[in-house]
Amino acid sequence: MQAIAVLALPLALWLDRVAGEPPARLHPVVAMGRWLALAGPRVAPPAGQGAGGRWRIAAGGLAWGAGALAFGLAAWGAQRWLATLPVWLALPLLVLLLKPMFAWRMLADEVRAVENALAQSLDAGRARLAWLVSRDVAALDAAGVRESAIETLAENLNDSVVAPLFWFAVAGLPGAVVYRYANTADAMWGYRGERGGRDWTRAGRVAARVDDALSWLPARLTALLLWLAAGLARCRRAARPMRRPPRAASAWRSRPRRRARRRPTAAGRWARWRCCSACGCASPAATRSTRPDARRSAPTRCARCCWRAGRGVCWPGGCRR
Repeated sequence: MQAIAVLALPLALWLDRVAGEPPARLHPVVAMGRWLALAGPRVAPPAGQGAGGRWRIAAGGLAWGAGALAFGLAAWGAQRWLATLPVWLALPLLVLLLKPMFAWRMLADEVRAVENALAQSLDAGRARLAWLVSRDVAALDAAGVRESAIETLAENLNDSVVAPLFWFAVAGLPGAVVYRYANTADAMWGYRGERGGRDWTRAGRVAARVDDALSWLPARLTALLLWLAAGLARCRRAARPMRRPPRAASAWRSRPRRRARRRPTAAGRWARWRCCSACGCASPAATRSTRPDARRSAPTRCARCCWRAGRGVCWPGGCRR
């Protein structure tokens, strides 16, 4: 089963990129949300009546534990059943069961939709951002909308991608399912104060604490991955000017020189070979009366020193980076 799990992880990522999310009627996270929506009003008191006594904490914990036990046992039974099947059948089934536990494509599409809406108008960008964040977006400018969208992407990268896959690697399919349930419960119950007409200060405490505990280590791993990705991006930007242009040698050895010999300009002169001041080898314009060896030596000398100085390639009209 471990070998199948190793193969299922990249296949599930590929399936997420290609197909996205399954229909809502077949999505297990939707089923988790329905259970939490059903049990929530029974454990959280109405707003304005106080947070309730400590028994509200116990009631919220019992309701949370009942859902976690039900979904965890279902995932454990499915994993045990897959272990009895041949590999060619167990692998695709495991991929189909693992895919709904994370949602990278949907997260990226939602953040990209904010940018597309912002291209239309600022109000459209704010309205689209309101789907992702719970803060007030009315006072945000265009830069603030983009920053909030990027922050949401970074924050939800752990909850939606890294942590479910981390717990799948640690505890298999039950680990991914239980974490997804805990994260969904935290999103619906884990509030301090009033939300949706209910006071979740005590009733949602267990859901919030369990999600914090399960997300602690994956969150550090997510931060490390973001740090490495940022460092890699900086290295690429720094190395980009140092890369040798493709076919640079043939460009300055044959094409410009051949054009200089065969194609005079509209003024009747040959193409001018000029070099940037940093090169230090500027040459005068070459005319028809200029000797062929002088006409060839200037571009060749200019191109060589430009290449050695890391400035680029010498072309007719000047050195280009």
